[in-house]
Amino acid sequence: MTKFVFVTGGVVSSLGKGIAAASLAAILESRGLKVTLIKLDPYINVDPGTMSPFQHGEVFVTDDGAETDLDLGHYERFIETRMRQANNFTTGRIYQSVLEKERRGDYLGKTVQVIPHVTNEIQEFIKRGAGVGTPDAVDVAICEVGGTVGDIESLPFLEAARQFALKLGPNNAAFVHLTYVPFIAAAGELKTKPTQHTVQKLREIGIQPDALLCRADRDIPADERAKISLFTNVPEWGVISMPDVDTIYKVPRMLHEQGLDGLICDKLRLNTPPANLRRWDDLVYKTEHPKGEVRIAMVGKYVDLSDSYKSVNEALRHAGLVNDVKVEITYIDSETLTPSTVAQLAAFDGILVPGGFGSRGVEGKICAARFAREHLVPYLGICLGMQVATIEYARHKAGLEKANSTEFDPSTPQPVIALIDEWEDADGSIQKRDANSDLGGTMRLGAQTSDVQPGTLAHRIYGSTVTERHRHRYEANTKYLETLRKAGLVISALTQREQLTEIIELPQEVHPWFIGVQFHPEFKSTPWAGHPLFNAFIQAAMQRRQQRLDAASPALQKEQA
Repeated sequence: MTKFVFVTGGVVSSLGKGIAAASLAAILESRGLKVTLIKLDPYINVDPGTMSPFQHGEVFVTDDGAETDLDLGHYERFIETRMRQANNFTTGRIYQSVLEKERRGDYLGKTVQVIPHVTNEIQEFIKRGAGVGTPDAVDVAICEVGGTVGDIESLPFLEAARQFALKLGPNNAAFVHLTYVPFIAAAGELKTKPTQHTVQKLREIGIQPDALLCRADRDIPADERAKISLFTNVPEWGVISMPDVDTIYKVPRMLHEQGLDGLICDKLRLNTPPANLRRWDDLVYKTEHPKGEVRIAMVGKYVDLSDSYKSVNEALRHAGLVNDVKVEITYIDSETLTPSTVAQLAAFDGILVPGGFGSRGVEGKICAARFAREHLVPYLGICLGMQVATIEYARHKAGLEKANSTEFDPSTPQPVIALIDEWEDADGSIQKRDANSDLGGTMRLGAQTSDVQPGTLAHRIYGSTVTERHRHRYEANTKYLETLRKAGLVISALTQREQLTEIIELPQEVHPWFIGVQFHPEFKSTPWAGHPLFNAFIQAAMQRRQQRLDAASPALQKEQA
């Protein structure tokens, strides 16, 4: 029988529920349990696909084509189970499902209400995410409830969790509450009152937490933990200190050493071997003992919120771990890049242009792609990063001076990037759209396979085929492929059905490492092996750095003499 753990948050948002939930899942997995995670988001959007990255951070994409919360990226990086569409749902999706049932007459004329219809639907979605009643059923499903306890938006989810735990019976559900313990500098002490209040609010709803994860900028001493225990009715061993750490990969060991996994296993009557966190200890050691460093310029337009590029950031760091180097990422606002300011990129060992939507900052990204091409700087373009590299090459090498994307200039006379009106989706179905289609859910989404041309850089990295996840609406226009090829651009991978461009690169005799991909490789990177494309990019950046150091050495020797 599947057991359930509900992870809630209080006091303030952005405390790290996703990391905490993923870390608990990692420890339980290390005990030999089959674990999955489910994210319950309280906003009314059907999914985060149409939300601004400034509002919600990046949108993570699963193999089956779901646009999901970024926490699912943490889940996949921490445990072996791959996420699916069923692992993330929102208030919007719940109400959409309830209303569809009402229109069909499934409720037999009853008045449709939050209780029981909405809360029942939430419970059904939770069971679906855990695979209950199927061969994919897991031992433990950890359900992260988004939002903050006390917000009106999350009340139906919390009520559904309360009802669900009651139906499951004793020892089949546990509640973990993440809270904040602020340090007041003027008083010189930690304050437990916010934690007392948030647990009080949770208990008013009918939920008594089994464990409290207390976030703070420092360790919480035993006397404060005892005080929290007294006022929240949580045993002292269930009040766990979670101070800030310099790497998220230290969190599983931190929680294990304070007995969280033992507490949960006791509560859920799970008889397992001891946790084996050796791989996490090795990972932390590698993080803290790099043998060198590389500097990467990330040229984007959502740089004011690092969560906008969460998976890209992590993929770069994973590649650094694989190559035993520390990756220093500098975010450069593409709106500030012009031909007169782009020379600042010479200071970096590699240039990465990530994905994005809309025309803002595009010309700056084109400047970055041109600088990387002309100055032989390793370049990785992801999604839009591939498209701007294609536009740049078309303008300055293929004689298409007015080349552009119809996303940025609908009337461009040379649309080398254009809206595709028909494509094969991740499940093999044929999808259609036009310029007037809804924005939500109308992109090429999910994992798809492409053939890779032998003898190319892409073939050296991937082999004969590549299967990666997609999230984009515009494609390289097939009408211009031959013109670009004749001008020297290598089209190294094409989709198997539509023959759409998946990877472009420069010949290796022309540029040491220049590649653009239409897909999002960052979504499949893990801290254990990195991702082959990012690993190769960091290797190229390391080579450039060494070449620059070697070139500088004679001058340094002369200066020292």
